[in-house]
Amino acid sequence: MNPWDRYVVPHIVACACSTKPIIKQREKVVPKATGRVLEIGAGSGTNFALYDGNKVDHLYALEPSELMVNKARREAGRLGIGHHIDFLQTGAESIPLEDDSIDTVVITFVLCTIPDWEASLKEVRRVLKPGGKILFSEHGLAPDEGVSKWQRRIEPVWKPLAGGCHLTRDTEAMFASAGFRLEDAETMYLPSTPKVAGFVSWGTAVPV
Repeated sequence: MNPWDRYVVPHIVACACSTKPIIKQREKVVPKATGRVLEIGAGSGTNFALYDGNKVDHLYALEPSELMVNKARREAGRLGIGHHIDFLQTGAESIPLEDDSIDTVVITFVLCTIPDWEASLKEVRRVLKPGGKILFSEHGLAPDEGVSKWQRRIEPVWKPLAGGCHLTRDTEAMFASAGFRLEDAETMYLPSTPKVAGFVSWGTAVPV
């Protein structure tokens, strides 16, 4: 890993993923998590304060970046919830948890960057209990051709600067191809955000 990706990108991502519009999106889904929870791409722990401690039995925070995990540990300590969290420093392509062991998977603004999202969603499906669910909020391919055209043009430059973030991934199509059905899904353009990076969808995904 080059120095930019190792030392600079995590700070850029942590900042970009905690803007006011994105926090508002996180607030729409994270408090709904229940039971044994797995958060994919926990980053610096931005979601930790949003979990409802009365609903969550235990949280597994999966994050491949050592720098991000260290940030997340500090955040958990600041909130006084470190003893309720197991940190899994690894990618989502191979989740070190048993089959049918998780009630809720939380995925917020991370599917855009996971290199092998197909394998990752397959792993998510494996660890979900029968009746389990994914709570998600993601940005991705815009439905308006004028916007999506610019997303395609900008993406080759955007990806290396933003830690592999794709602007043109279609969240609904990704879940469908991985065997999930969306429930109560909504979409919008984030306010105060460039449209090329601001088309978001959120809701619940359940195995078909």
